[in-house]
Amino acid sequence: YGMKNQTVINEFILLGFSYGLQVQTLLYLVFLVTYMVTITENAIIIFVVKRNHHLQKPMYYFLGNLSFLEIWYVSVTLPRLLFGFWSQTMTISFSSCMTQLYFFISLMCTECVLLAVMAYDRYLAVCHPLRYPAIMTHKLCFQLSILSWAGGFSISLVKVSFISHLTFCGPQVINHFFCDISPVLNLSCTDMSLAETVDFALALVILLVPLLIIVFSYCGILSTILCMPSAQGRRKAFSTCTSHFTVVIIFFSATLFMYVRPRRIHPFNLNKIVSVFYAIFTPALNPLIYCLRNKEVKEILRKII
Repeated sequence: YGMKNQTVINEFILLGFSYGLQVQTLLYLVFLVTYMVTITENAIIIFVVKRNHHLQKPMYYFLGNLSFLEIWYVSVTLPRLLFGFWSQTMTISFSSCMTQLYFFISLMCTECVLLAVMAYDRYLAVCHPLRYPAIMTHKLCFQLSILSWAGGFSISLVKVSFISHLTFCGPQVINHFFCDISPVLNLSCTDMSLAETVDFALALVILLVPLLIIVFSYCGILSTILCMPSAQGRRKAFSTCTSHFTVVIIFFSATLFMYVRPRRIHPFNLNKIVSVFYAIFTPALNPLIYCLRNKEVKEILRKII
């Protein structure tokens, strides 16, 4: 069925990184090493948290969840990109594109909620240390992690179902290395104002609600730390939060830049650079940030090694 003499397309071409062969080879090696490092680091964290009874605390339970998420997060985009470098074909079917988009957005939304849950956990630990064990029980930890995953995956389902019902005509070229919302939306030849509005509204909800929880948690943490009498107590309380705070700043600055802006003004090559940062390098950085800033994890890793 034609539409204004245009054929409806059911396959996209991902431009990826169309540079010369030398640059492509270099990028292939960098991304391959990053992928292997990310999987290894996060798998080690999961293993260490699971096997060590010293780490059977809510903070590490959520860290294990985050590491599990990061493994899938990079696996949604990187293997396909690496295969594209190797085979020099970057076509992707409509259904594969929507699947990739769904899982990528789901995992990103889940991470937003999970980082807010981790901030709330730190808030309770620092501001209500005596009540902390009674509040943050195994049951609540499990419920909060389920809430993070279910929330992320259901919000993404709504977003992607609106996008998948649009009609896409030529050109079928996506100037990106994976199916992300804005490059896909820009190929639609039907009225997409509803899909855009739904996407924008849900992006605000899933980013701003967790961000507000994080901000309030850290305001509480900061005021409690500043009121502590001893410098050592302040340092200890502060050190338990710095790694999480660093991860939050990196993750939210990149995602807010990408997703809470009007669609039409996107400079795509800038998009690609920012996407490489948060879709590929951040999952590799997070375990390093957590381990380098955390005495307990460092000690246990040293013992194992």
